[in-house]
Amino acid sequence: MWLWYDWRAAAVSDSNGNIIDVEEWNGWKDTDAVCSRLDMIAHEALTPEAERLSERFPGAKILLHGDEELPNANWPIPSPEALDCLDRAAILLSKRGVDAAAGDPDRRLEHILRASDELRASFVTIEGRLVEWVGLFLPEARFERDRSGLARKVINTKNLEELADVLGIGIPPVGPTDAEWDSLHDWAQSVWEIKNRLEKMEDVVRELASEHLPSLSALLGPILAARLCVEAHGRARLARLPAGTMQILGAEKAFFNHLKTGAPSPKHGHIFMHPWISRSPRWVRGKIARTVAAKATIAVRCDAYGGDLWSQEALDAVAARVETIRSENSTPPQR
Repeated sequence: MWLWYDWRAAAVSDSNGNIIDVEEWNGWKDTDAVCSRLDMIAHEALTPEAERLSERFPGAKILLHGDEELPNANWPIPSPEALDCLDRAAILLSKRGVDAAAGDPDRRLEHILRASDELRASFVTIEGRLVEWVGLFLPEARFERDRSGLARKVINTKNLEELADVLGIGIPPVGPTDAEWDSLHDWAQSVWEIKNRLEKMEDVVRELASEHLPSLSALLGPILAARLCVEAHGRARLARLPAGTMQILGAEKAFFNHLKTGAPSPKHGHIFMHPWISRSPRWVRGKIARTVAAKATIAVRCDAYGGDLWSQEALDAVAARVETIRSENSTPPQR
């Protein structure tokens, strides 16, 4: 015995294709109601008609319309008018899906983070060009301590002599022409504008991450929390990852190289960006990364499943644990 159903009707048939009972839904003229039915089908839930027939025929094998195992029978196929309503409902459901995707914090976070990464890559390139360009005319200048402030200094000066005076160095015998200085000045202006734009975008990343991942942002910082979320393709999937995967998230190439060639396995991925790990001695980074990843897994699950926001006491406890690991491993292990 078979129980067939679709968005509008349900029917029970014997193995010979004889229809035994039928339940039909007459509310298909309401587009919103049809959308609800389609959503029900998409989630593989039984319609009310199928549920009622299932109660009357508990031994029937339940299959959705379109399954190949169904026998040939005179199933109650929707009329052309009902199919027209179905088309309108499908279009409306698609529009709602697009609207929902536009408001998805995971998607919004991904786009703003990717955009800021691309902008930072451009910024590093053009800032490096500015440093080399100025260094060509002022070889005595050193920008290691104030590299980011060079663009502002070039913008605020009218010529190379004034810039050399600001930097406190001598003037070379040969300098740029007026047109060349204007180009250098415009380049510095571009560097400064992109720097400000990048800072604004990263502020937006921090804001979105702090709202979407409050506990994880408090533990790791909003930028790193956003990066882990994007790398995992969403908060829900990140919350399902074990601590070991969280620890090496972002180091997939090294991990698969380890599986393929037997090279040493990576001890950390994006989580290395956290100062607890990056500023620790090399030989202790793996242990700290393991501890931080375990705590990060708990934090993101609190964010995803409605848990309590992490308190400052909980964050202090993690920091104390990191300091304990450092003190217990203050010297490199003997090989």
